[in-house]
Amino acid sequence: MLDIVTIGHFVRDSIISPKVANPIVTLGGPPTYVSLAAEKLGAKVGVVSKVGKDFHKHFAWLRENNVDLSWVQVVENNFTTSFALTYNGNERSLQLKSRAPPIILTDIPSSLQAKVIHIAPVANELSVEIIRKLRDRVPLLSIDPQGFLREFDETGVMKLRRLSDVSFLQWCDVFKASIEEIRMVTGYDELRVSVEKISECGVKIVLVTLGRRGILAHFDEEFYYISACKPKVFVDATGAGDSFIGCFLAEYVRGREPLWCCCVGSAAASFVVEDVGSRRFGEKDEVYERATEIYEKGIKPLPKNNIA
Repeated sequence: MLDIVTIGHFVRDSIISPKVANPIVTLGGPPTYVSLAAEKLGAKVGVVSKVGKDFHKHFAWLRENNVDLSWVQVVENNFTTSFALTYNGNERSLQLKSRAPPIILTDIPSSLQAKVIHIAPVANELSVEIIRKLRDRVPLLSIDPQGFLREFDETGVMKLRRLSDVSFLQWCDVFKASIEEIRMVTGYDELRVSVEKISECGVKIVLVTLGRRGILAHFDEEFYYISACKPKVFVDATGAGDSFIGCFLAEYVRGREPLWCCCVGSAAASFVVEDVGSRRFGEKDEVYERATEIYEKGIKPLPKNNIA
């Protein structure tokens, strides 16, 4: 049995940033970052995805890094999902350049066994029906809703849209999103209210990524703030959130308590941002060392009136 299976599209990212002299194309998307970050901690990882004819060269590298690709389908008359990411200060624009075919329920074999399935669409490639069907097939179901929130204009430029139906959350155990995304899911500007609304749907653990400020976590009716681990150098934020949740889940399925899992996720993210795209992942001892620095400082529940 695998520890973590990520369901969603692999992505070929073209990254443009003031810190990058020329655009760099790198393999990305949640399947890449979640899997590779978690594998560094010794997790057994796999992916359900669809890719295009331009993906063949990536198979060997992923397999060398112990990612099970048994359920990745190559659709030869299509291209892999790809984005152009442009960073300007703290702002990021996203343009869809190509999109692989949708992932449907029959693409997920009944033989698939995992301790946790992480649902992570990037461009509406999954249906909500898949979440409902998977609920009874896995002990733990995690979701990053970003791909459900995105809409693209005729040129591929992305903007977030409000979700009209969040009933699918009743089948999810862990929810991870950015501040902007969780507000789009719930329709509430106040972060505390947004988190509580997600929890009221039945989600056990709600995780909100705050960029360089860290993580807001909610579980057992308490709020916690986990500070971000400081990287040696900050180069590129792409994949930080996915690496966080990958390592959070890797520790959580081992029975570690959520605050430690958050610290490990924060530490993993701090290594990813030290290089462009999926070039840098911390080794197990390195990640645990940074995580311990945060964890040993002590993390206490936050008063609700201190959460904006």
